[in-house]
Amino acid sequence: MPPHAVCFGEALWDVLPAGRQPGGAPFNVAVHLHQLGQPARLISRVGDDDLGAELLAFLHERGLNTDFVPRDQTQPTGVVEANVGNRNEVTYNIVQPVAWDYIGYEERLRRLVAEADMLVFGSLAARSPATRETLYRLLPAARFRVFDVNLRPPHYAPEVVQHLLENSDLVKMNHHELTEILGWLGRGEADESALAWLAGRFELQAVCVTRGADGALLWTGGQLYRSPGVPVEVADTIGSGDAFLAALLVDWLAGQSPPQGLRRACAAGALVATQPGATPRISPADVAALLATS
Repeated sequence: MPPHAVCFGEALWDVLPAGRQPGGAPFNVAVHLHQLGQPARLISRVGDDDLGAELLAFLHERGLNTDFVPRDQTQPTGVVEANVGNRNEVTYNIVQPVAWDYIGYEERLRRLVAEADMLVFGSLAARSPATRETLYRLLPAARFRVFDVNLRPPHYAPEVVQHLLENSDLVKMNHHELTEILGWLGRGEADESALAWLAGRFELQAVCVTRGADGALLWTGGQLYRSPGVPVEVADTIGSGDAFLAALLVDWLAGQSPPQGLRRACAAGALVATQPGATPRISPADVAALLATS
């Protein structure tokens, strides 16, 4: 059976004060989709080095297919130096160039995307011409396009982000990214009405904005939904947004109601924040247990 979701983009190592952890937003989303019961595939690229071998081994150990994560013979595996200044804000030094900057187009990628129910991608992988061109060629083949905005200075350009918005169906971003994007578009007010405005401007089916400990907003079907945050003891917030998105997409594909999907997404994000690193083991039962006690 074809995968329901294909995640496209960076696979890398987050180098933290306590050691390194597998990471990259599409990598994390694919892992969390799989953990939450949703078949997923990852399109990425790693180096022909020890770090690349370890990333592939991690994916295998978590039960994910790596047929679309080739090893680059010239570029190294991606590395990000993450500085956890406090538990709720993380800054990143993203090394460039690396293997995932050179994800080349192949016809088998287009077939994979065309057979899947959705394509999940972000703005970071579009920083390089080679990977950006591949993404642009895959977007028309996708049945449903999920844009996970991930603005990491200086690795993005407004015109690229706007092009991706124009070729998306569901967009997820945080409240800081919402403010910045609205500024580019000449709308200064980042209030709740901005979600409906963005949806109309780019013909989107859904716009989701995460607000950290304050929960999240979801505009879809002409209606705005709100969910409060799920209070937890935070270890770090790395990967929380990726788990949030994975849980939201699981319920979206299952046809669940927007309020339920948004609430479960907030719980999944909070659950990941209780453990270090981006991809701790979580399950649907874990998410349900946290909701039952919050």
